[in-house]
Amino acid sequence: MLVDTILQTKGVTVHTLPQSDTLADAVRLLNSHNIGAVVITDTGGAIIGILSERDIIRRLDKDPAGALTLPIAQAMTRGVVTCARDTNIAEVMERMTDLRIRHMPVAEGDALVGIVSIGDVVKFKIQEAEHEARVLREYIAS
Repeated sequence: MLVDTILQTKGVTVHTLPQSDTLADAVRLLNSHNIGAVVITDTGGAIIGILSERDIIRRLDKDPAGALTLPIAQAMTRGVVTCARDTNIAEVMERMTDLRIRHMPVAEGDALVGIVSIGDVVKFKIQEAEHEARVLREYIAS
């Protein structure tokens, strides 16, 4: 199965911010949408970074009093790991596990077309296993 299968189910909405916004802006966005990461884009919409809850916690640890006033550019992760719509879900799961990341933007060229989380991937894999078990039970019963 492909990443596009997940996107068809969950949708393609991705919350983004510019790197000039502050960590406080990012915290408000993450909280208001109950999400764990925000993709950072340039004025043309190209992916230039990702800011996760972990990134924010690391900054708070270094400077609890001033962290939230910092621009996102000072806390975001650059060199974002992405996948495509036609990437196999098992490959995404393996990459997320190996790299210890929980969010992976989906891109077509420079265009951001979605995002998948480890929760999305695990949920899909569980549904896939349940479907296979159901098919096997039906086969054995017939």
